[in-house]
Amino acid sequence: MAATDLNTVRSTIESRLKDELETGTPPVTVIFNNVPAIPTPNKSWCQCSLGFSSSGYLTQGGTSSSSNSLMGLMSVNIFTPKGVGSGDNYVIAKRVRDLYNRINISGVYFDAPVGPEVMSTPSPEGYFQTQIRVTFEVIEDL
Repeated sequence: MAATDLNTVRSTIESRLKDELETGTPPVTVIFNNVPAIPTPNKSWCQCSLGFSSSGYLTQGGTSSSSNSLMGLMSVNIFTPKGVGSGDNYVIAKRVRDLYNRINISGVYFDAPVGPEVMSTPSPEGYFQTQIRVTFEVIEDL
């Protein structure tokens, strides 16, 4: 049985986001799950959360010579300084949407992104926050 390595999928998704945002113009700090970080006041930053949500059979069979569909959700919270409008936030949101919009990256298939959706109660406070959500699918060949 050759089950999908979830860390390989995670790394594929996260490295694309980190490469674009931290080396692009303007550079934006990206924080991932379970990584302690304190954002710099009055600076834009993103928080990426990745989870695997469901699966299904694609072909019949046992633990070999069969295929499964593994689905997940990536959420990217975009934080920009409060009180200066939404323009900078939407520029970052477009960069995120363009990275994953209906493409296949190393066997990870992305759907059309949802958002940016304005979050009415930013967490942490003191920022303007939007969220982009993208579902993805991986075909697992056993």
